[in-house]
Amino acid sequence: MLYSTLTPSDKRKRLREGFASGAVQRFPGAFTPLAGRLIERHGFEGVYLSGAVMANELGLPDVGLTTLTEVATRARQVSRVTDLPVLVDADTGFGEPMNVARTVQELEDAGVAALHLEDQVNPKRCGHLDGKQVVDEATAVGRIAAAARARRDSDLVIMARTDIRAVDGLDAAIRRCRALVDAGADALFPEALTSLAEFEAVCAAVDVPVLANMTEFGKSELFSVDELAGVGVALVIWPVSLLRLAMGAADRALGDLAASGHLRDHVPAMQTRDELYDLVDYAGYAAFDTGVWESTGRA
Repeated sequence: MLYSTLTPSDKRKRLREGFASGAVQRFPGAFTPLAGRLIERHGFEGVYLSGAVMANELGLPDVGLTTLTEVATRARQVSRVTDLPVLVDADTGFGEPMNVARTVQELEDAGVAALHLEDQVNPKRCGHLDGKQVVDEATAVGRIAAAARARRDSDLVIMARTDIRAVDGLDAAIRRCRALVDAGADALFPEALTSLAEFEAVCAAVDVPVLANMTEFGKSELFSVDELAGVGVALVIWPVSLLRLAMGAADRALGDLAASGHLRDHVPAMQTRDELYDLVDYAGYAAFDTGVWESTGRA
């Protein structure tokens, strides 16, 4: 009932234990807190919060328009309803090193297990679009160094994302990955790699966990978890998939509703009332309420 039974520290330890196990950690992207709970129910190892999804939910493009407050609020809402570790997209850290430090502590307080910071120029662009620009190495390294110094819980995972592959090539991406690890990154997110061979090259070049982004309609082929595990990837995200599935279904249903005046044909595909009530634990709330009144003799 209500919120997670685990502390944020417990979830951070769980993520680090997952990395140490050698098993690929699977983090589908949640677009609502309820989606985070559904991800947990299906046995995944964690939940991802995409910056693109958080912007898109507000009706905005993914170009750096969301604020730290908006991101921290959604991170807290999702983190508190699941026992799974949550990895959140912190974009470029919302400013210079001191801003990055505040971002880390705000997200730490929100209960996340991990966050990633990227090396794009602000305002940033979606990682699979053309025309990206990245900051110089000193600036990128400074963001990660500030993040590592700012955290208060040593188990909080600081992940460095680099978008330099699409700008300067794979060799430049490997050089930057190594510099980011030297600056204090616990894990790496090399964005927009194009082949399993590229993932393998990055994994072989560093001694920290590497993430693979399996976003649809992007520059990376949609490899399976087993394929990525075979080249050394430690964590896989599907950042926008659930939002795309939900919005695609909603769009089609609304079209049919406008045309026919009913949704009878869509009922078999809907989550039932009982399934929804089970997911939000209606019975648990009712039992708690009854128990309180019984314990006070007012039942």
